[in-house]
Amino acid sequence: MHHEALDLSRLQPALPSPLQPAEDERFARHGVTLLLKRDDLIHPHLPGNKWRKLAPNLRAAAGRTVLTFGGAYSNHLRATASAGRLLGFPTVGVVRGDELARRPLNPSLAQCAADGMRLHFVDRTTYRAKASPEVLDGLLSVFGDCAVVPEGGSNALAAQGCTALGGELPGTVATVAVACGTGGTLAGLAAGLGPEQRALGIPVLRGGFLGEAVRDLQREAFGGPSGRWSLDERFHFGGYARTPPELHAFADDFEERHGLPVERIYVAKLLYALTVLAGEGAFPRGSAVAAVVTGRPWPPDGDRGPSPYALSDSR
Repeated sequence: MHHEALDLSRLQPALPSPLQPAEDERFARHGVTLLLKRDDLIHPHLPGNKWRKLAPNLRAAAGRTVLTFGGAYSNHLRATASAGRLLGFPTVGVVRGDELARRPLNPSLAQCAADGMRLHFVDRTTYRAKASPEVLDGLLSVFGDCAVVPEGGSNALAAQGCTALGGELPGTVATVAVACGTGGTLAGLAAGLGPEQRALGIPVLRGGFLGEAVRDLQREAFGGPSGRWSLDERFHFGGYARTPPELHAFADDFEERHGLPVERIYVAKLLYALTVLAGEGAFPRGSAVAAVVTGRPWPPDGDRGPSPYALSDSR
């Protein structure tokens, strides 16, 4: 069956995304300039690294059904479902947690369903084995010929898509920092930076597995290591979606100072890490640090109630 190439330019992404200075005495007193790389402004439905990682995968899928994976509040699932609705291709979301199938859909999954995504719930053991041939073959036997995109959208194509982010940052920016979940953005960002620049990843999950994931992605995408990058594992605040009161207080304060809507799961941890690092003297005087704002708060109406993850993650 012949598939037409997808014309992603129809979505009119705002590229390159803006680079905005943020006057902040927590940096200025150490002679450091903080810049915000506003990838959250690329597209209202595919913000930030979702656009950079999904676009090359959607081109490769060429209109076939896209099958991908995520948790109950996955930004990646919402972005994939939106892209399917806007560009007219079918989507399947394989969701972690078969107990969710018996409950009303939460707002995030309801949004996916409203955008036409078929939701398929699997138990956590199956989900952990989602890359295995058995699980994948089982899914494809149910849903037919699909383009499979991994959880978080991180694969070689995604890493290649994120090199453009590095290319958009002028050589005067010494350090470019990004919050990391699955490592695809960092792998591509580091490869796209100039020789004098370095990428800094702030993992939002516990577990110390990310270095290996980034090395694997670079090997797959670029044939080997590319660019200078490092990780600082100190700022996960207990793990994915753990957002203690001090982090919310920091994010509220940052929003007030800079008028930036601060997404709590990734971006708040990144900005918090950078203020601590600046205080530790990690950035040379006279240098500029860019923070990649990879997403925006969800739901978009700025509802700042208790973390939607609190219930599912505290067990």
